[in-house]
This record gives sequence, structure tokens and C-alpha cells, in this order.
Amino acid sequence: MRIGILGFDHLHAEIYRENLRNIPDAEVVGFSHEKPEEGAGLNWYRRHSELLAANLNGAIICCETDRHRELVEAAADAGCQILCEKPIETNLADAKGMLDACTKQGVHFMTAFPMRFASSVTSLRAMVQRGDFGKIMGINGVNHSEIPTGHRKWFGDRTLAGGGAVMDHTVHLVDLFRWIFDVEISEVYAEVNSLLVAPQVNVETAGLMLLTFADGLHASIDCSWSRPTFYPRWGHLKMEVVGEKGAAVMDSFAEHLTLYSRGAPRNPSWVGFSSDPNQAMIEEFVASIRENREPEVTWQDGYKALEVALAAYESEKLRRPVRIGSNDRQWS
Repeated sequence: MRIGILGFDHLHAEIYRENLRNIPDAEVVGFSHEKPEEGAGLNWYRRHSELLAANLNGAIICCETDRHRELVEAAADAGCQILCEKPIETNLADAKGMLDACTKQGVHFMTAFPMRFASSVTSLRAMVQRGDFGKIMGINGVNHSEIPTGHRKWFGDRTLAGGGAVMDHTVHLVDLFRWIFDVEISEVYAEVNSLLVAPQVNVETAGLMLLTFADGLHASIDCSWSRPTFYPRWGHLKMEVVGEKGAAVMDSFAEHLTLYSRGAPRNPSWVGFSSDPNQAMIEEFVASIRENREPEVTWQDGYKALEVALAAYESEKLRRPVRIGSNDRQWS
């Protein structure tokens, strides 16, 4: 299975490189990017077209968000099955254009939502499906991290990234809400600001939102870049579920050991020992190509998550709740 990585701008590209190397029948053909040194250990292709001409079975899109459509269309034209970083685009029109390209060429599109494959998430979903909580009364979601511009500066550029903390972190929790509780989000109210000040950043760094689901259930999301650079781990992904019969708190990054070491970049550091959801996601992508089927996470999942993130920005602009699918949207 011949896989190429188009763009190396997203920090996950380095992770996917190692994930692919752990799959026996997956060959990492190379990467295409402006800087050959960033994909250490991989064959470098100066142009995306050159990599796409190397008889690939699949392409992983890891460029800046506003270039996703361009590379998805190129990969689709080359007949590659596609795994695209999230958010899948900066606007709905380009997101729809990517689907059109994939449909025309008969290729599958997978959205990179690795947390679907985390053991904590699958356990919580099983509890919900069994009815362990009874009627769900409310949900709180948290996705925190440090400001990512220290790793990739383009995350702080509104044009390239489409937004800041809201665009970066809302999509993960929205996807998990939809998947775990099997319901769509109908309304969004958001407070968005740059309370957490960072130099050379022209995007929001903090966001809080309230979501209303189609069945009347309510949820909250804290999607802020609130962790300092010296925090022992990247951040948090948590969910609190309250129901008639009980409650549960899920912390997807809780399985860790505290390590103290001289000269460590983060001291103390938290070393995780749980299974790697990125590995499971990449294995699903390769398996979907091998078996010629739709992947478990689709374009639709990426589109729905993007829709909510963009609605949050519209809510902040209008200073009121925004209904998904309403005629007053200006962000489509």
C-alpha cells in the first residue's frame, strides 16, 4: 500500500510518518513540501504533482487548512484515496468542492479525527449506547492546549488556519458529540476572544460555546489555548456526561506517568501509556484502501464539525445564538 504525505505543515505529519511505518503492508513513498529537512527520513518531492505521479494508493493531506481543497482535488484527480487533516477547510464552499472532486473521481475521503479511536472515547460511547446513564441531561466538553504557534506559526494566521482556538479545537468535540450521542447539533451560541494574549497571533485564543442538539439536549465546549508552553503535556480532551442514572468524566489523556528528568524540555513530563489513537486511525485509513470501502470517519463528519465551528464565529459576530442551516448565515 503506497502512501504519500502532501504537505508537512501540520504537526501531525510527523506522527503519521511513524504510524505508517508500523503498518507492515504500508509503504511511505515520501512527502511533498517546500522544506526538505522537515520530513527527516522520508523521500522528498519538490512538487505535489511529482509525488502524486508516483503510483500512490492513498494521500494524507497535511498542508495549511486553506490549501486543503487544492491538494484534495489534485489527489482525487490522481485516483488516490484521501485522509485530510481537520478542520477540513476554512469555509463550507471549499469543503463541498472537495466532496465534488472525490465523488467525480470515485475516491473515498476520510477526515482525520483520531479521538474516535481512543479507548476512553469508545468506552464512553458503549456506556451511552447501553443506556447506562438513562436519559442524558447535559454534557460538558473541554479541549485545551498550548498556543500552537511555537510548533507551527501558521496556526496563528487567520487566512491560513481559518481561525484560532475555536477552529482548532471545536471540531474534535463536535465530532465526538455527534458520534457518541448519535444526534445533530441545531444551534450554537459562542463567546470568542483573545483573552489569552500571544505575540504574532491575529486569531482568537479562547472560546466558550453552548450547543443545542436536535433532540433538545444541551452541551458546552471550552476550546481555549489555555495551557502554558511548559505544561507537562500538550493539553486536555475531557467530557463530562450527566444522566438520570449516573454521571461519568472522560479524560482521554489521563493514562500517564509523571517523569522527572534533568534537561527535559518539560519538567516534570507526563508520559502516556495508553494506546495511540493516531495509530488506530491510520490503520483504519490503510484498511479502507485495502478493502476498497468507505472509511469509518467520512467527509460528512468533517463537514458537520466545520459547520459548527463557523457557526460559532457567526454567533460571536451577531451576539446571539445561530441555528445550523438558517438563512441568516454569512459563513457559507
